[in-house]
Amino acid sequence: MKKILAFAGSNSSTSINHKFVTHVTNRINGHDIKLIKLTDFEFPMFSVDHQNEKGFPVDISVLKNLIAESDALIISVNEHNGMVSAFFKNIIDWLSRIDRNFLLDKKILLVSTSPGARGAASALEYAKGIIPRFGGKVVESFSFPSFNDNFKDDTVQNEVLNMGIEDVLTTFAHEIEN
Repeated sequence: MKKILAFAGSNSSTSINHKFVTHVTNRINGHDIKLIKLTDFEFPMFSVDHQNEKGFPVDISVLKNLIAESDALIISVNEHNGMVSAFFKNIIDWLSRIDRNFLLDKKILLVSTSPGARGAASALEYAKGIIPRFGGKVVESFSFPSFNDNFKDDTVQNEVLNMGIEDVLTTFAHEIEN
């Protein structure tokens, strides 16, 4: 049994990415999954001045420790104007300052969704490119398009998308066992 930490990169109280990562984690059996909301932590906007004057926020150390205690991560990446949200980028900035290799040897499943037909694909691609810089290995990814049309009552409405999620989860499970 592996320890998996899961969260969405959104700070919206009605985050569809949080709904999606919740759905994804509910489909996984046989592992110890901890689903968190990043909005339960306090993260000031990163700046070198803040770091030099006040040090690292306590909650960044808490999040770093949660990541360190995990064998794998599932991250649902949200998108603002074709990029990851400023909220998520800010967390990455803080984590990379406290420990450049904060994702060292972590196997990661990246997912994304949006109301649009691209399913936050641009933000997902950005995250796939940046994660290896911090020692993480993206073992699988999945972009879920048109969330409001394809996800209702906590259920995937599109059978092709449902099978795609299942395939990604099968690969992810296999990768984290090795």
